[in-house]
Amino acid sequence: MDNLNAFLYDNFSVTIPSVHVIDVIEILIIAFFIYEILLWLKNSRAYMLLRGILVIVVFFVIAGLLQMNTILWLGERLLSVGITALIVVFQPELRSALEQLGRRNLFQVLVKGFQKNAEERFSDHTLSDLVKACFDMGSVRTGALIVIEMETGLQEYERTGISIDAILSRQLLINIFEKNTPLHDGAVLVKGDRVVSATCYLPLSDNMEISKDLGTRHRAALGISEVSDALTIVVSEETGQVSVTKGGRLYHDITADELTKFLEDIQNKNIKNDRKKEGGSADEQKA
Repeated sequence: MDNLNAFLYDNFSVTIPSVHVIDVIEILIIAFFIYEILLWLKNSRAYMLLRGILVIVVFFVIAGLLQMNTILWLGERLLSVGITALIVVFQPELRSALEQLGRRNLFQVLVKGFQKNAEERFSDHTLSDLVKACFDMGSVRTGALIVIEMETGLQEYERTGISIDAILSRQLLINIFEKNTPLHDGAVLVKGDRVVSATCYLPLSDNMEISKDLGTRHRAALGISEVSDALTIVVSEETGQVSVTKGGRLYHDITADELTKFLEDIQNKNIKNDRKKEGGSADEQKA
């Protein structure tokens, strides 16, 4: 090791630092907190706010490179105020993140972080019951709003509703959205094969191009699709038509086969990605 250090120093003016057990523990602790911060950003609206802050930072970096002294002077004066403003803006997310950190087991978090998730997003039975329930409700003009969580966490919307945490079934969905029942108003949040929450409040879309014929359910479905990657199913109470929103787009008045295709596209996403990494999809292997 001494010879290697001497060679590196003589030729590159660098040396290999000595690493002790404390250094390894310190690295693991820092890595854990960085992981928690990134996970918090992913599961909250803080990510979008952070992107806005990064744009401002890049702007001031460019101003520094171009020697725009007036802008730099303003930036220095606003820095202390900006830090206070960030704490105020992020206050709900920061409080939620600290509460979650206090409730979680460190060992379980670390183990879960290294586990590879290659399972289906939900089962074929769940897919079938979703399709049947939506079109059964459509046939009797029962309105429904079902949000299927994907990669983006929807905990902040889940907390606005009533916890259900039950295995998804056709009968359960129909009973939830039955008119004049306590849980029929608002959205149902689905995660995997379970209904996690009902009567959830969703953000309404500000898109002025939405048809005036569409009601609050469709606007809420578009709203959640604009701030997350969730797929949302809407059953119109007025017409009985079934629609889907994803990625800020509305697919209006779809058939049962089309809804099945939408759900199949997100159902096997993780498996398809893993197969591609292993050497191609099943169709490619058959070919």
